[in-house]
Amino acid sequence: EKEQKRILGQIFEKIDEDKSGSLSYDELVQGAYKVSEFARWLRVMDIDASDLEQLFRIVDASGSGEICPEEFIEAMYRMKTADSRTATTFVKHIVTRMDEENRDLREQVLNNLGDINRVVEEQVMSS
Repeated sequence: EKEQKRILGQIFEKIDEDKSGSLSYDELVQGAYKVSEFARWLRVMDIDASDLEQLFRIVDASGSGEICPEEFIEAMYRMKTADSRTATTFVKHIVTRMDEENRDLREQVLNNLGDINRVVEEQVMSS
């Protein structure tokens, strides 16, 4: 475990082109093409270019838009070694995100309906 996490730390440093200590989405994508160790890691997990945006969202656990070393190392290690495997992790993340978006949309619709009801009541009262 320690050895794999050490390797992931080295991969992170190679991907972090601007040496900011965090990875942007663009750096992650470029790293998938330019850093051979990272490309091999992704191949082992059956992650291709079309999966990189989803991977970024999963690894960016804080939702900050940047991936810190700890997020990268822990998420990549977990995905590679977990029994559930990468596909299940991706599906779970997608379903969770869809549920959150659905809740947000439902709340917006209910708020809009309340606004419409108020406007209609005002119109009825004033006529």
